[in-house]
Amino acid sequence: MSTFDGLWTAIADVGRDGTTGGYRRPVWGDAEQTLREWFVGCAQERGLAVETDRNGNLWAWWLPPGWTGDPRGALVTGSHLDSVPDGGAFDGPLGVVSSFAAVDALRAEGHVPQRPLGIVAFADEEGARFGVACVGSQLSTGALGPDRALGLRDADGRSLAEVLTAAGRDPAALGRDPRLAERVGLFVELHVEQGRALDRLGAPVAVASSIWPHGRWRLDFTGEANHAGATLIADRHDPMLPYAATVGSARQRAVQHGAVATFGKVSVAPNGANAIASGVHAVLDARAPSTAVLEALTADLFADAARHAAAEGTSVAVHTESVSPVVEFPSGPRGRIRAVLGDIPMLPTAAGHDAGVLSAVVPTAMVFVRNPTGVSHSPAEWAERRDCLAGVDALTAVLRDGTTA
Repeated sequence: MSTFDGLWTAIADVGRDGTTGGYRRPVWGDAEQTLREWFVGCAQERGLAVETDRNGNLWAWWLPPGWTGDPRGALVTGSHLDSVPDGGAFDGPLGVVSSFAAVDALRAEGHVPQRPLGIVAFADEEGARFGVACVGSQLSTGALGPDRALGLRDADGRSLAEVLTAAGRDPAALGRDPRLAERVGLFVELHVEQGRALDRLGAPVAVASSIWPHGRWRLDFTGEANHAGATLIADRHDPMLPYAATVGSARQRAVQHGAVATFGKVSVAPNGANAIASGVHAVLDARAPSTAVLEALTADLFADAARHAAAEGTSVAVHTESVSPVVEFPSGPRGRIRAVLGDIPMLPTAAGHDAGVLSAVVPTAMVFVRNPTGVSHSPAEWAERRDCLAGVDALTAVLRDGTTA
């Protein structure tokens, strides 16, 4: 019998908001720290060697008999434990819980690994607190420099350096992990599907083919604060108007380019009901089937924003927060997984993942579990128990195989 149910129940209420039903597990917050402790406890209960690396990523190792020294060429699985504000239960934790359940299944059948097996929980995959996604994996691969990371600030103005210090971590330790490529031979991430392709196909699991290129940009619209009642329309320099027009342009440009573009985070200054805003600061999330399309989409949209701003006597500045290139998962591991699991569907995804970041340094692959609602980053995100167990079985088979192709 799978241990999935017990593992899942143990974390079901951690960080859950009683009003919305969504999860609030920002990195280094109380809920995420509780999940970190749960991860360590799960590893210790199973006799796995557990460590926290220089970037706050958690690792648990099942080493072959007689193995000495550091893991090398390991088959690693896992995901992340943090969430977006009011996120769903499955995004991230499903991969971690399934990893422990798969190891339990292998141990129950007397499996002896021929290469090290690892479970990892990457820090701050969502980027919900500091605005940059996949911080833990980006730091480890060198895609994100420690100086920039430490200067990131949350909504309360606290820098990552300050938050790490308060959590008992050493900010000076952050940086590229020179052991990553040697220690990890293949990373396989199990994740709930963030769409309805599997539901439409009538299949419980799939393997990923690619990840769309995507990025985040901050647009700062600057105008002039003034009285909401006493200021004539002709005398206004209201940055809210070009911002609103740019939101509309984002939808139009996304449709034009066959891509997606979203403004989901915005702050207004001075944020008074009876005051014309002096500034609007908004974050654009854009994703496209190719790098060329993403570049064309954003170029058109930023030109639109500048035109909208000029029309209102305001200005706009664009700041690149992060850009992730297209990821084509290598055909070797992907093909081997399909050989082990049967001719399961192969799907692209427009959602970013730690597997995508790691792909620049080590071979990676992904397995998706069906989401019948097609909703993610919301309390409506869902996976049926039978599909979760199918995911555990699939991951168990991959780990048993010791996929190396």
